[in-house]
Amino acid sequence: MSYSLSWSNSIGVYAPSNPVSVDKLPIVELVQMCQTEAQTNRSAFAELMRRNQSYVDQVLYKLAPDWQDRADLAQEVWLRVYRNIKRLQEPEKFRGWLSRIATNLFYDELRKRKRVGSSVSLDAPFMSGDGDEMSWDLPSAAPSPIENMSTQEFYEELRRAIQDLPSSFRETIVLREIQGLSYEEISEITGVSLGTVKSRIARARLKLQAQLQPYLSNM
Repeated sequence: MSYSLSWSNSIGVYAPSNPVSVDKLPIVELVQMCQTEAQTNRSAFAELMRRNQSYVDQVLYKLAPDWQDRADLAQEVWLRVYRNIKRLQEPEKFRGWLSRIATNLFYDELRKRKRVGSSVSLDAPFMSGDGDEMSWDLPSAAPSPIENMSTQEFYEELRRAIQDLPSSFRETIVLREIQGLSYEEISEITGVSLGTVKSRIARARLKLQAQLQPYLSNM
């Protein structure tokens, strides 16, 4: 799935003052071109968007697979990137920065919605109240209407629980459990040590488990 951003409506029609071939440039140089000029270089920015649009789509799909307005969210991601790209201090970390913008936008939007019916699967084990190891994944074999409702309520509560985490915990748990990144990749994106990443994820899981225990005990 891919979306096109209407420059004439949202940013302006691209009319480069001097022709520059950007399709062969590395992403770091494209970001630097956008940062060094008084006005963001439109051709460089368009090339950044072309190369990374599918990545934005994937991030948003993993966060909200059932949302029908992901195209609007994707456009808003790029508008935020356009407005803030000069603030990115490490151009080589552009994709991680882009991921954080998309994730933050998702949670901004989630706060505005009363109900979210999509599911999130966390593959990390957790401990039940009696000490048994359990899996985040819920059974999918022909659930009854009541089971469907309970499952939806659980995932809505899970989304709210993730939203209520401290921002550093929420970022790491989303990158790990929803986007499926490795600890090393998360360390690179967030700029913290590998040990800190592991600690934040472990503490985030404990907080989620504590908040969701009433739901887990009835499952």
